[in-house]
Amino acid sequence: MALNLLPFAGIAFLWFIGVLRDRLGEREDRFFATVFLGSGLLFLAMLFMSAAMVGGLIIAYTADPGRIVGSTTFTSARAIAYEVMNIYAIKMAGVFMIATSTLALRTGFIARWIAWLGYAVALLLLLSSRYIEGILLVFPLWVLLISLYILIDNLRRPSPTATTPSEP
Repeated sequence: MALNLLPFAGIAFLWFIGVLRDRLGEREDRFFATVFLGSGLLFLAMLFMSAAMVGGLIIAYTADPGRIVGSTTFTSARAIAYEVMNIYAIKMAGVFMIATSTLALRTGFIARWIAWLGYAVALLLLLSSRYIEGILLVFPLWVLLISLYILIDNLRRPSPTATTPSEP
């Protein structure tokens, strides 16, 4: 079920990138925006590739459980999926966090404390992704934090298209 939900998580992440770029508007720095967008897309591509590898293993196991377990193909595919997700994708998530945090500090499109938290967590992702179990959860939690901040901030601000009723 998780593998079937993953494409929707990818769509949500693309939407998140779009919301951040919209919020940046004209203040967007081209250098950091390029790193921001590139690292986000690379993260997503590696996430999907890892999921496809695991999905292939599940299909192979379903077809012939006795043959796949213990085979070099199973061991190799599992190791590749693990490495891509836990090393390379997590590093791209860290780069995405650094670029987003830098843009946040330069433009103020989100709170400064979230940007500084992003730097700290990105450093953690870049230096220890293989050695700390559960480190993968840090990135989606940070994305959730930014999403909630933006949602609350947008609810506080009056809509620019909102009009007051006209006097008769």
